[in-house]
Amino acid sequence: MKQYQYEVIVVGAGHAGCEAALAAARMGANTLLITSNIDNVALMPCNPSIGGPGKGHVAREIDALGGEMAKNTDKATIHIRILNTSKGPAMWALRAQIDKRLYTQEMIHTLQNQKNLDLKQEMVTKLIVNNCRVEGVIVKSGLEFSSPTVILTNGTFLNGKIYIGKTTYSAGRAGELASIGLAENLKELGFKIGRLNTCTPPRIDRRTIDSSKMKEQKSADIPLSFSFENKGKIYKDFSVFMTRTNQKTHQIIQDNIHRVPLSNGTIQSAAIRYCPSVEDKIIRFPEKESHQIFLEPEGYNTEEIYLQGFFTSLPADAQDEAIRTIKGLENCKVIRYGYAIEYDMVYPNQLKYSLETKAIRGLFLAGQVNGTSGYEEAAEQGLLAGINAVQLTRGNEPLILDRSEAYIAVEIDDLVTKSVTEPYRLRTGLAEYRLLLRQDNADLRLTPYGYQLGLISEQRYKKFLKKKTLIEKEKERLKEVIIHTTQKVNELLNKLGTTPLSEATTLATLLSRPEVTYNQTASIDPNRPKLPAEVTEQVEIQIKYAGYIKRQEIQVKRFKKLENYKIPKNIDYFNMHGISHEGKERFSEVQPISLGQAKRIPGITPSDIAALMINIEKIKKTKKMG
Repeated sequence: MKQYQYEVIVVGAGHAGCEAALAAARMGANTLLITSNIDNVALMPCNPSIGGPGKGHVAREIDALGGEMAKNTDKATIHIRILNTSKGPAMWALRAQIDKRLYTQEMIHTLQNQKNLDLKQEMVTKLIVNNCRVEGVIVKSGLEFSSPTVILTNGTFLNGKIYIGKTTYSAGRAGELASIGLAENLKELGFKIGRLNTCTPPRIDRRTIDSSKMKEQKSADIPLSFSFENKGKIYKDFSVFMTRTNQKTHQIIQDNIHRVPLSNGTIQSAAIRYCPSVEDKIIRFPEKESHQIFLEPEGYNTEEIYLQGFFTSLPADAQDEAIRTIKGLENCKVIRYGYAIEYDMVYPNQLKYSLETKAIRGLFLAGQVNGTSGYEEAAEQGLLAGINAVQLTRGNEPLILDRSEAYIAVEIDDLVTKSVTEPYRLRTGLAEYRLLLRQDNADLRLTPYGYQLGLISEQRYKKFLKKKTLIEKEKERLKEVIIHTTQKVNELLNKLGTTPLSEATTLATLLSRPEVTYNQTASIDPNRPKLPAEVTEQVEIQIKYAGYIKRQEIQVKRFKKLENYKIPKNIDYFNMHGISHEGKERFSEVQPISLGQAKRIPGITPSDIAALMINIEKIKKTKKMG
């Protein structure tokens, strides 16, 4: 049937698809976003929140590069907090509860009003591929859409199957059709496909909860926002409540464990380790008397409450019985039952760092189709895939960040180099340089990239440069301000619980003490300029953690040497001497682009790396002589 020509086609309008399509269109590419249901764009089938450890960092990084997630989160926030404030700034993480329907509506509005972007409701059944190049897609109605680049962001829809106890049916998520044709098409094209699963919890009626028996967690009492473009707000309308399971809850679950598909062998695929089902928690940690449950609101105009921590595929009757043993939920009514979903994914070691597939030119994959979990993990992949699809059509180099620059790069490197054996979840512990990759400095790290790509406006970039200049000027000023040993100074230091001065020092040195904050020293710094909070926050962190930051920067320099040691393309590893057979297989499968990446491949030994270097040097020497 009639063909329609685009520069970029994005399949799927979840969090990955929205970021991919918006990035491509904003870079000037004629873009098509195809989704099976426009009403469910950027849907949140699991928790109604954005952020948390690792995830909040990524949402901020997406914003710094010019993505939409943080801005859309600010439009729909109903409750927000900074987590891990008792720890250092590397661990601080924003987390917002959002009105999930409003989040979807705002994203639809953004997509429909974006220049260069067409949004279409259809089901893609097949890719058009010729001579190992993608040329477009075919949809269920028979229409063909042509493009030199296609980005698949199918989430859990590829051969998706839902389980509630012994009840099972085909679906991409509750209430939506699974994508069967495209899943089979990917297998026909030779991709190595795996199967993973995850769970959702029940949603219960707010009006049937006794929150007086629970611990209340209010929203932050200071203005907060996710996007660097927005001013923070204080939210007072909603609270999160905390309760716990107990021995009665655990006994009911154990009595019904034979009816749970994740436990009785019905589902054989790998489940997520770091977000386990309540059944899995009880089996793995029998010594624990209880597990924490968070009751999270789902929005302004709904009575549904999300049971964070009670992920389950128990039969519906067992879900009712178990939940009603929990304090405050004795009389609760379930509106939607929890379920497990099993789906196909493409092993991500078949991708390049750009997220383009190695086998098919112009075909990109992003999101849960690559074996990841979480909205934020999907969105960042979508953003990078959208950017790099446009870069490919224009003959430009792809945007490839390294592990010292962004959590985004940590995730992509882990996926491409190590692949997955279970759903991948980003955590702060996965980043070697996490003190440099804080959520508060994401704009300082990544805004220049977004600006170069045309995703950051001139106005925003000038504001960013002004902030950067103010930070540096204030740091230098503090190094020059001399604080003398006066009674006023030592009274302040005694009050703050730190040692009084015995000799004059600089204000910067004083600020390096853990007990002393920038704001607390205002009374002994009368000539202090009036600066925005975002500037003073950076000044304080950079001064207070200067020694630690310097050590990590030295580590990064060593890391960069290995990353900059490039491996020539199209090497035949099986003809190399001194590398183990397993090493040859692993190198051939991953096709590392640098010595640093080669070292991170699972199963590779130091002797394999040494032999690889010797062989590469021989190749380089031969080329020079030739």
